[in-house]
Amino acid sequence: MKSEENSLHISQDLNETLNDLLKFPLAEAIAGRRARRFCMGAEIPDGVLAFKSKHKPMPLSEIEQLLVLSYMGGVTGWHFAIMRHERYAPKLSNYCASPVGRTFPSAAGFITSELFYTDDNGTYFFPTRDFHPQIEIQDGKVNLEEFLAVHKKRIRKLSNKRLHIPRSEPYMEGHNTWIANHKGSTLIIPVGDLAQHMLASICYYTQNGYPLYDDIARKPIPGIEKFSNIVDVNKALPLTAIEQASLAEITAELSTSCYAGVLMLQAMGLGGWMYDGLDRHTILGASGDPKVPGLGFRYNTDEERWSLPNPTGLEGVFEGYCPPHYKNMRDATEAFARRKFGEGGVYNPNTPGAWSDSPKVRGNANPYTEEFKECVALQAQYIYDTYGKFPGTIQSIFAFMYVQAQHLDLDFYDHYFKPDTAYLTTHKDHMKKWH
Repeated sequence: MKSEENSLHISQDLNETLNDLLKFPLAEAIAGRRARRFCMGAEIPDGVLAFKSKHKPMPLSEIEQLLVLSYMGGVTGWHFAIMRHERYAPKLSNYCASPVGRTFPSAAGFITSELFYTDDNGTYFFPTRDFHPQIEIQDGKVNLEEFLAVHKKRIRKLSNKRLHIPRSEPYMEGHNTWIANHKGSTLIIPVGDLAQHMLASICYYTQNGYPLYDDIARKPIPGIEKFSNIVDVNKALPLTAIEQASLAEITAELSTSCYAGVLMLQAMGLGGWMYDGLDRHTILGASGDPKVPGLGFRYNTDEERWSLPNPTGLEGVFEGYCPPHYKNMRDATEAFARRKFGEGGVYNPNTPGAWSDSPKVRGNANPYTEEFKECVALQAQYIYDTYGKFPGTIQSIFAFMYVQAQHLDLDFYDHYFKPDTAYLTTHKDHMKKWH
């Protein structure tokens, strides 16, 4: 039985609207995608597109908000895992980190990001990266009421206030100051654990025989020769290249989450867009201004070694796989191994899955040996000790793409644009169908 708190109250009319939503063509969502920034309550005070909305700002309804969130970061089933690598065949590849499939991809199934969001009523956390599917989605057919209800239970309120982002540079780029994080909007913030992603990358390359090489100091990692039975020291990979690849991969992960959300905006007839014009340090809480605490992530500074502050985690909510959230990188490596092979992990035989014999498939992957974990931790600890953080050349926690969802003010678009060019039929009919 559903609890009152987690149940959804969907009227018959809205149920028909949701059924129509499920039929909206993907091709139209893609071809009709535009950044639609002018919302109810907005104003452009001057210039060729000067306009003041005659409407009050209108927040998203609970159903509207859950739809955008669930399609940006919802769990859609079990991850299939990467099937084969010649180096350790016939054993299953073992470099994925989560057993779940979400609405967007992640490099090698590392799955290290989560969603935060803010609206007029507060700031929230929406964790799904290790949330085991509670419903079966077959042939892509979704029972939206059930899908949204299970994801509603994931939401955790962090604050009763909208995230404070001053409407000026450097907190946000100048062209966003009139509309970013506007009253009535929902601002969704994917955040990635680059420390964990880099640790997963070191594990990946180590198990394929490639150690890291410090190309900044131009020397091998001291002690790596002790693990010549695991890695080939003559085939070392540059540290900076692997860190840049990790940054690129997590950027793609965050961005595809946002793109999924933006396509859903088209289908629902909501305004909004994806953008990176909010300072990520301000968002996370490393602006340096106590009056602008952002999401409240703790961070370190080291002016002699890094030009920018380094956020490491939000305690008890989203902690990076690095000190001070772990005593050292050996402990972080152990925690990463538990995530993969421990209770609920992708390679734990007791974790359910998509296969007809999931225990057999999951149990086929080799767990990390103690020697392997020592080899990985040696490389990770060297990076932390040498550069004062982990990863060494990029930040530990990363945010750089956002989605803003809002109710469109059609008056602005009707006033300035050619007929039938500025918005879709879903936008035209939104208020009638959804409200």
